[in-house]
Amino acid sequence: MTQAQVQTMLDIQNVTKTYGKFTALKGVTLSAPEGEVFGLLGPNGAGKTTLLRILATLLRPTSGTAAVAGYDVLRQPEDVRRRVGVVNGGMGLPARLTGREVLRSFAGLYGMGRAQTEARIAELDAQLELGRTLDVRAGDYSTGMKQKVVIARAVIQDPPVLILDEAASGLDIFARRTLLDFVLATRAPGRLTLYSTHVMSEAEEVCDRVAILHEGGLLTVGRIPDILKQTGESNLERAFFALVRGNGVRGDGQRAV
Repeated sequence: MTQAQVQTMLDIQNVTKTYGKFTALKGVTLSAPEGEVFGLLGPNGAGKTTLLRILATLLRPTSGTAAVAGYDVLRQPEDVRRRVGVVNGGMGLPARLTGREVLRSFAGLYGMGRAQTEARIAELDAQLELGRTLDVRAGDYSTGMKQKVVIARAVIQDPPVLILDEAASGLDIFARRTLLDFVLATRAPGRLTLYSTHVMSEAEEVCDRVAILHEGGLLTVGRIPDILKQTGESNLERAFFALVRGNGVRGDGQRAV
C-alpha cells in the first residue's frame, strides 16, 4: 500500500472543550492513519479521557472538529458509534449474566446471527484467553476476568476503531499481558487502536506513535524514537518530564515531531 492510499482513521482539528471557566482541552490537532496503535499519553487530568469521550460521541467539543473512520463526530454520530468499540477501566457488567450471555446479548444488538456470534466468541476466547469467564456469572469475576469480558463485548462486532482508556488499570500481571498482546494483534490495515495510558512503559511496548497531553494541551506527537531523540532521553517517561519541564506547551497548545 502506498502512502497516498493509506486511509486517515482519525482527524482532530483544533478541538477545545471547556466547562465554565475550566478548559479541559486546548485546541488539540492531530491525526492517525490506519494500521496503527496510537497512544494518548499523559497524567491523570491531562485531557485524555475528555478527548476520547468526544471521539466516542459521548461529549460534544466546545469548538473544533473531529472525524473517526471518515465520519464526523457531530454531524454523523451514529455512523461513528457503529465503527467504534470503547473500553475504560470503570465499565461494569450485569452481575447475573455469564460472559457468554453478555457477548450474545451485545452481538444481537448489532444484528449478528447465531453462527456468526458463536464464531466470534470462539475467536475472542482464543485472543483474550477468556476460558471459564464465558460460563461464570459476572458477579463472581475478578477484576481481570471482568476486564477481559468488557473488552470482548466492545469488539464483538469487530469495529475498525478501538478506544482503550486506561484499560490495563487494576489488572494483575497475567491479565495485563493478555491485554497488551491483544492490542499488538489489532495492528492491521483498515484499523486503528487508540491506547490511552499514564504508564509510559505500556506505550513503549505497543504504540507506533504517541501524542503526549499535559493540562489539556498537546506537547508533542510522533514516533517514540523521534521523541526520545528530540528530548535526548533514554525512555518515554523521562522524555515526558523533559517536555513538561523544559519545553512546555507553545501558545497554540502544540509541538510536533
